[in-house]
Amino acid sequence: MGARSFYVYILANRIGGTLYIGVTNDLMRRVAEHRMKVAEGFAKRYDVARLVYFEVFDQVEPAIQREKRLKKWPRDWKTSLIERENPNWIDLYPQIAGAL
Repeated sequence: MGARSFYVYILANRIGGTLYIGVTNDLMRRVAEHRMKVAEGFAKRYDVARLVYFEVFDQVEPAIQREKRLKKWPRDWKTSLIERENPNWIDLYPQIAGAL
């Protein structure tokens, strides 16, 4: 069995808009679910489906800890984190769809 990856990700509905932070073991599937609005909840209600940031982890525990920490951060810290890696808030989903 191969190594498994875990992802902490941030979705937005637009540049500077509403943010959603999550953790998953299948980033492509999870973002696709958000985009297709298959589940009721925050992401569907606020149309949050633009993948603007993600981090990769080898183990689930550090990924969950990171997600919890990010959720507690002030909004301006989250915005700065996104903009350091993705200053134009482009949707990363199309770029990484074939890479993961």
